[in-house]
Amino acid sequence: MNAEKKIWTSRERVMVALNHEEPDRVPIDLGGTIMSGINVVTLHLLRNHLGLPEKRVKVSELSQMIGEVEMDLVERLHVDVLPVEPLEFFFGIKHENYKPWKLFDGTPIMVPGTFNIEEDEQGNWLLHDEGDPHKPIAAKMPKNGYYFDDLELIKSNPDLKRPSLDTLREDTLLNDEELKYMQRRTEMLRETTEKALVGGIWLHSGLAIIGSIPDYLEMLILEREFVKEFLHKKHEIIMENLGLFWDAVGENVDIVSLDGNDYGSQTSELFSPEIYDELYMPYYREQFDWVHENTSWKTIMHSCGSITKILPLLVDAGLDIINPVQTSAQGMQPEWLKGQLGDRLTFWGGGVDTQKTLPFGTPETVRKEVEDRIRIFGKNGGFVFCPVHNIQYGTPVENIIAAYDTAYESGKYPLDAG
Repeated sequence: MNAEKKIWTSRERVMVALNHEEPDRVPIDLGGTIMSGINVVTLHLLRNHLGLPEKRVKVSELSQMIGEVEMDLVERLHVDVLPVEPLEFFFGIKHENYKPWKLFDGTPIMVPGTFNIEEDEQGNWLLHDEGDPHKPIAAKMPKNGYYFDDLELIKSNPDLKRPSLDTLREDTLLNDEELKYMQRRTEMLRETTEKALVGGIWLHSGLAIIGSIPDYLEMLILEREFVKEFLHKKHEIIMENLGLFWDAVGENVDIVSLDGNDYGSQTSELFSPEIYDELYMPYYREQFDWVHENTSWKTIMHSCGSITKILPLLVDAGLDIINPVQTSAQGMQPEWLKGQLGDRLTFWGGGVDTQKTLPFGTPETVRKEVEDRIRIFGKNGGFVFCPVHNIQYGTPVENIIAAYDTAYESGKYPLDAG
């Protein structure tokens, strides 16, 4: 008599893959993090194309205008991961008390209750901090645009003035309201689903308060001691947040996001591996060690771009997972990544290119790329399928469906069975 075939839960599937073993199929993600999601308009069109119940999509992240992937679509696309995110992401706006809204192109959506905009003379949408018209303007969506520009992240500091760090802890430490919110969500998801859960606390690691990215890169060289002070304070807050988050959600969460900075461009790292090793790695080692010694979590970090010279540093320090695996960047070939690091590092992303193939290819070229990526990244586990970063506005829904249906069918182990 044949042995009864094991029925895998999503949580089991993901955790086995993260341990570099082969489950029944490659795990799939869409919307499990704010860097593996989908634009709200594209999500609206995808739901309609699939014939899912008509409803307004909630905006789950305002800056990138990412939509909430609800359970009917999760099941249709065989998604194995769900997010546990803070109550607010950007601009001090809490994700609660949703209300109807329409975008420039007429797409009906749902936005948080304190989302209020004013329109300037050019027709741009201006969003105030906390949605309060008496507070400074925090973001702008250009007329007929698709995303909100975070004005704090692009402000210039040409004189490289040292900003005060006095409010950093207050601004970035998880507060009781957010911890209780994430605790309730975790408990609800654990009771009602069998999905793996990703705790997204990286936005509380301290955003760049120094100025624009070019300003920060200059300060790495010209104001090294101040940058060290900033990173040290940031690290102390991260360590405190890790303890608070563990006390709130415990082993109900499976993966924790520790950081979300981009360290690479299309062609190389933004700064030398030597600087990275000096300034960042001591803190990352301590964070990874704390997680592995005190919790059941796996660690995930996000960085776009070509990061081939710093990935080995992160792996040696104990990082478990990298996202979004930008395979279009120089040196980030799937074969090299898997061959050099695949026995210790899980690749969460890289399943199909979102710069060219997914938005501009055909369903057939999408299927071919997904099959290739699964064949390379999926061997011996260590792979969670999703596209490179978020699926953008204007991406053909036929291509999205081709990508996810192919990942489900071609990702069944053993991968060479067909």
